[in-house]
Amino acid sequence: MKLPTDRKVLMPYLTGGAVAEWTDHLRALVDNGADAIEVGLPFSDPTLDGATIQEATHAALTRGATLRGILARIPEVAGAVPLVASTYANLLVRDDAFCRGLRDAGFDGLIVPDLPLEECAEASAKAEEQDLDLVLLASPATPDERLGEIARRSRGFVYAVTVMGTTGERETLAASAADLARRLAGRCDLPVLLGFGISTPAQAAEAARLADGVVIGAAIMRRVLDGATPAEIGAYVRSIREAMDEG
Repeated sequence: MKLPTDRKVLMPYLTGGAVAEWTDHLRALVDNGADAIEVGLPFSDPTLDGATIQEATHAALTRGATLRGILARIPEVAGAVPLVASTYANLLVRDDAFCRGLRDAGFDGLIVPDLPLEECAEASAKAEEQDLDLVLLASPATPDERLGEIARRSRGFVYAVTVMGTTGERETLAASAADLARRLAGRCDLPVLLGFGISTPAQAAEAARLADGVVIGAAIMRRVLDGATPAEIGAYVRSIREAMDEG
């Protein structure tokens, strides 16, 4: 996938199917400064996600969201910016056509947070066959040698998890973010995006000074679940974009 090199990357997250107008929210993200979008594919046991994303996943499944139904809607917004699917390994390993379905719908990349480095070779090959970038995650607890291997085998970018825990809004950017970004910078030729807990424009600007970009999920989904309109979500993302650009 092609990410911008002339500014810090902003990648918002949205759970597919969480609300009826979810594709309108996707368009609002594009129109207000998103450089790529992570689209969560609902799974019944989202172990790495905190309360907000779990609630969004539950809302999507309660509404009857299915993988097929979500993929059918993706072409409405595909092509404007890179789209990265995010889901759990169960969906990937049980369906040999999973990666082809993502590519046909218009996705450019794939994040599988519960897929260990040692088990990613087959998934990476399947993704590569469909011209999908399999993005790997790194955490503050990842040893240096393993960071180097993650940087070598990831595609598109490296997702740097700023905390040892689940997703969710936090009052401050984790202190571990700076150290992880520094350790990855010396080992990685790909963009490094910081995620988990980035909630405010100030936090996004701080994270963008440390790395190549940010991922924002729970803060967006909390607003969506609370009834925010696409225009309101767009305004929030625009405030993040402006803070990152101002540095």
